[in-house]
Amino acid sequence: MVDHYAHPSSVALIGRIDRRGRLEWVLPKGHVEAGETPEEAAVREVSEETGLQSRVVAPVGDIDYWFVADNRRIHKTVHHFLLEATGGSLSTDDVEVSEVAWVPLDELAGRMRYASERRLARRLRELLPASPGDTTASTVPEPGGARKDGS
Repeated sequence: MVDHYAHPSSVALIGRIDRRGRLEWVLPKGHVEAGETPEEAAVREVSEETGLQSRVVAPVGDIDYWFVADNRRIHKTVHHFLLEATGGSLSTDDVEVSEVAWVPLDELAGRMRYASERRLARRLRELLPASPGDTTASTVPEPGGARKDGS
């Protein structure tokens, strides 16, 4: 897994084409490079996949899962963080990204492809401060992720 400060209760999601040719909406994420912390990787990956610059606000949670590739069973742990937009604008310059969109926080869980990411989206409500007299977030959340296993 930011279009400036215009969307205080929205999250930037990326749309990718899955193996069946369907568009799936997911959080920006990627691998941790040598010498990087998971937080640094999250900021870098969000920038690469969305065009937005950001800073880490808080950890959101981890997602562990298994999948099979090349007849091998692979375990992944993805660390997700709440990020705040500090600049940039939405872009689909990354070859793996078909679309990037601001999604209102209230619509986030309904748009996202994976149940594990929908659970994280619901947790954002707990992490975001509410504006006086409002139930929406007063900051721009941008969850990003970093895979610690190098892929």
